[in-house]
Amino acid sequence: MARGKLRIYLGAAPGVGKTYAMLAEAHRRIERGTDCAVAFVEHHHRPRTEVMLHGLEQIPRREIEYRGGVFTEMDVDAVLARRPQVVLVDELPHTNIPGSRNAKRWQDVEELLAAGIDVISTVNIQHLESLGDVVESITGVRQQETVPDEVVRRADQIELVDMSPQALRRRMAHGNIYKPDKVDAALANYFRPGNLTALRELALLWVADRVDEYLNEYRREHRVSTIWGSRERIVVGLTGGPEGRTLIRRASRLAEKGAGGEVLAVYISRSDGLTAASPKELADQRTLVEDLGGTFHHVVGDDIPAALLDFSRGVNATQIVLGVSRRRSWQYVYGPGVGATVARESGPDLDVHLITHDEAGKGRGLPVARGARLGRSRVIWGWLVGVLGPASLTGLLTSTTPDVGLANDMLLFLTLTVAAALLGGLFPALASAMVGSLLLNWYFTPPIHTLTIADPKNIVAIAIFVGVAVSVASVVDLAARRTHQAARLRAESEILSFLSGNVLRGETSLEELLERVRETFGMESAALLERTDETAPWTCAGSVGPRPAEIPEDADVDVPVGDHMALSLSGRVLPAADRRVLAAFAAQAAVVLDRQRLRHEAGRAKELAEGNRIRTALLAAVSHDLRTPLAGIKAAVTSLRSDDVEWSEQDQAELLAAIEEGADRLDHLVGNLLDMSRLQTGTVTPIIRETDLDEVVPMALGGVPEDSVELDIPETLPMVHIDRGLLERAVANVVENAVKYSPQGEQVLVSASALADRVELRVVDRGPGVPDEAKDRIFEPFQRYGDAPRGVGVGLGLAVARGFAEAVGGTLHAEDTPGGGLTMVLAVPTAPDRERPGGLVGAVTP
Repeated sequence: MARGKLRIYLGAAPGVGKTYAMLAEAHRRIERGTDCAVAFVEHHHRPRTEVMLHGLEQIPRREIEYRGGVFTEMDVDAVLARRPQVVLVDELPHTNIPGSRNAKRWQDVEELLAAGIDVISTVNIQHLESLGDVVESITGVRQQETVPDEVVRRADQIELVDMSPQALRRRMAHGNIYKPDKVDAALANYFRPGNLTALRELALLWVADRVDEYLNEYRREHRVSTIWGSRERIVVGLTGGPEGRTLIRRASRLAEKGAGGEVLAVYISRSDGLTAASPKELADQRTLVEDLGGTFHHVVGDDIPAALLDFSRGVNATQIVLGVSRRRSWQYVYGPGVGATVARESGPDLDVHLITHDEAGKGRGLPVARGARLGRSRVIWGWLVGVLGPASLTGLLTSTTPDVGLANDMLLFLTLTVAAALLGGLFPALASAMVGSLLLNWYFTPPIHTLTIADPKNIVAIAIFVGVAVSVASVVDLAARRTHQAARLRAESEILSFLSGNVLRGETSLEELLERVRETFGMESAALLERTDETAPWTCAGSVGPRPAEIPEDADVDVPVGDHMALSLSGRVLPAADRRVLAAFAAQAAVVLDRQRLRHEAGRAKELAEGNRIRTALLAAVSHDLRTPLAGIKAAVTSLRSDDVEWSEQDQAELLAAIEEGADRLDHLVGNLLDMSRLQTGTVTPIIRETDLDEVVPMALGGVPEDSVELDIPETLPMVHIDRGLLERAVANVVENAVKYSPQGEQVLVSASALADRVELRVVDRGPGVPDEAKDRIFEPFQRYGDAPRGVGVGLGLAVARGFAEAVGGTLHAEDTPGGGLTMVLAVPTAPDRERPGGLVGAVTP
């Protein structure tokens, strides 16, 4: 059983008109013939709302005794027994009286939806659970009755009932909301202008977020790649440097200038390894952007400007914030830099801001692996202390300070060595020990100014000095390597978490996973090889990159997966430390391959089942729908050939007309069967050419009465890029279907308009319409909706029309006609760079 649809009227405060709008919608649906009933509506003695209840069926409520009183609640069992198509349930967050079926009214509504009943309900913004603290801080009142946000977000339709604070206060003052004795208190407390303005803003922002979700879903479904500046989205490009905090704060201020602005910080790492730059700084910046209400994203890409622009367009961003390059002047010989490239390639739909900061022009870190772990400034200071420090100390001791003894001299030099080790690591400390030992020998060990050491004890002392210096340097270097390993393990864990999450959710194909492997490890190609047994040859289950390995022995790196599968990479030999993560990738690749094959087998099974269903339906069609016109033709022919009756010319004409009508019906049915067979077997080959729509559509109306269609095709429409014959057949089937279901005397409207890179042809009828859950099903073969009589067709017209529309690069879907009925929307692509003068002009469709 299909789940019912939930429609919610959301308001900022009591009295804006939610219940009134809900009752008006009920009257509108009843006028269209929908079975609609009231399960629970509270009019609060408001005259206008109470009048709207007249003419609506009200399901009796359930009476419950509680603490000496009698209360009424919605009777869920009575609603389920009555089972209307649509039911009205007011005040969704309401808490039921103890002893009711459920604790909350929204739980009652969930039962009705599960039973397939559509529900229309109302909610005030202050009753959303996540906004409880915010509403309390604004109004000073804690809402006791709340509804989980997810319940409201799952609604199929949310309509905001909006009213300005001034209009709502006037309505309150006129006595349209509360009784006169409560008006003054309400206006002075909860209904103050500031409270109402803040609540209205909450409602508008909450609904705007939901609209944004719908917009993103629409852009994904229709593969819209251009940016629609519906709201300000600011992308901040981070490098992991300290300037990131300045950029995030500046982007946040830009977002605050426009209502509903959003900040998205993105760090793009290259795909040449598992390590990431400045993980601590990135973690701090991630915390900062989340504290400011933004989001943090990590993207992998070798071309940093292209990856940044792809990400920005993917999230429909309107602005990009980048920092001025940290390069020094001479480093620009290597290229213009990320900021300049992004600004050049962004196009007119993306604004790029280059922000100055304290790190601009100071250069990048030293390209030394070990030094990079300690930081650039520490390495520089380490070398300065390790090399210049002993020389400066020697000058000080020999010129200004009296002789303090060799032991004290060694301790002073050892202090410099320890300082060099703490600052710069192993190599600056070793240099300090070497320089210090030479200076001690030359200036402070008798005989001085020679490298000869007279006293053996001094030899031991200098040896101990060198040993202690090397030991301290080794300890500091070990700590740096442990920090580096921790950062690496963190990067590995992030990659494995991302990998496992995507694979478990089924979001990654084998090619995408192999591409991820290739990018992560900086390889030229990656391939998953398999064989049936030990003696069978290897076959490639999937590969990415140029010249993938055909057997594991040809690859630079191969990781076995079980006995008969291997992941092979070509490009370079990986260190042993990377094989642990690579083994995880290999295991997940095998899982993805198995899932793809299972999905393929399930698809084949579905195709076989669909084929069996079509064959069964075809047999039923042949046995009845095709035999009916044949029977009429045979009866007419038999009557004409009979010698027992003399037929008048009028009778003969009627019998011949019956034969012609039966033959036409047979021709139409057989034509649709052949067309569906061509679509099923994939033998439809469209001949695409530029065509005027106003030349095709009139030709498609030959099979319907002349006065049954109103045609409105503007001559200023751009030319379309389609197969003329296939489009004509598709339009003919759609129009014939609309005429068949239209009421007697009602014309079908066929209109067209241009929109972006396509032209939409709308076929509008005023028939009974089709429920939302059946709108896709009517395009399946051998489907006849409702009580269509046998003999009017085999249910292939719309299936063939959609197949032909998709064959020429278009789409065909159904929408509700405002006021009742069904509208078929056939969208076809316009001819490239060939539009008529006059722009995008089209008919206005009702």
